[in-house]
Amino acid sequence: MSNKIDVSVVVPLYNEEESLPELMAWIDRVCTANTLSYEVIMVDDGSTDSSWSVVEQLKAEYGEKLKAIRFARNYGKSPALYCGFEAAEGEVVFTMDADLQDSPDEIPEMRRMVLEEGYDLVSGWKKRRYDPISKRWPSKFFNATARCVSGIKLHDFNCGLKCYRKRVIKSIEVYGEMHRYIPILAKYAGFKRIGEKEVQHQARKYGVSKFGIERMVKGYLDLISVTFMSRFGRSPMYFFGSLGTLMFLLGGATTIWVIAEKLYKQACGLPLRAVADQPLFYLAILAIVLGVQLFLAGFLGELINRNSSDRNRYLISEKL
Repeated sequence: MSNKIDVSVVVPLYNEEESLPELMAWIDRVCTANTLSYEVIMVDDGSTDSSWSVVEQLKAEYGEKLKAIRFARNYGKSPALYCGFEAAEGEVVFTMDADLQDSPDEIPEMRRMVLEEGYDLVSGWKKRRYDPISKRWPSKFFNATARCVSGIKLHDFNCGLKCYRKRVIKSIEVYGEMHRYIPILAKYAGFKRIGEKEVQHQARKYGVSKFGIERMVKGYLDLISVTFMSRFGRSPMYFFGSLGTLMFLLGGATTIWVIAEKLYKQACGLPLRAVADQPLFYLAILAIVLGVQLFLAGFLGELINRNSSDRNRYLISEKL
């Protein structure tokens, strides 16, 4: 095997013992036919079936073309991708699900788009899907929300088949359920050449889908997290301080209004209520307290950020 590796394929897997031999043979067939040197990195996310035994057999058959990582327990897809990205050495890196729903036949064309058309990342788009409607419609809603929030015009953020320049996956950190938002993470890291290719979607041949309502809820929470951290992660005071100042000024102005109204009515001999009897006064005090707390949250965020080891870590494109 030559030192230069053209393609790395990162395959996170969980209880996919039946599909692994077929997937490995398919990748090998496609890469060999296109004279591409390759490595496959399988990350077993704590499978409870015989997946790891199958991986060991494949390792004996394919040798250096296969790398394998086994988690002690189930951590999730994002940690699996993180470890796979750490191990990847190819010029171009693919992510692909282990359930045979992603077609390795897409590898040559997606690689060409990255190397010849200048894309940093190419995401697959399963225009025609064979998933049940209970999975398709939540996915459509999720993708519409992600497009609106991120400004990235992709039809399918959640497609497991993606292709990256090596530099992209070495510059981002994937955690939680952030694997859905790798295009957003890449964009905020400075990689804005993000493309899309319509890919073939296969019906699930073995096993059952791992999709559930819990994953969807976590996905939306992570979308909020990645958006906030990307915009305000280095300067939390911009968010908390601005919101706190607004709340403080609103509460202060309301308090002054309530007191001034009482003094005016008192001077004019008009009927009046005690300030402490007015609900608006307590809302104003609440706004002032919240404003102070938000400002302090921003201040604490700045102190934590100041002591962070990553505070002066920047991605440099090139030097002359």
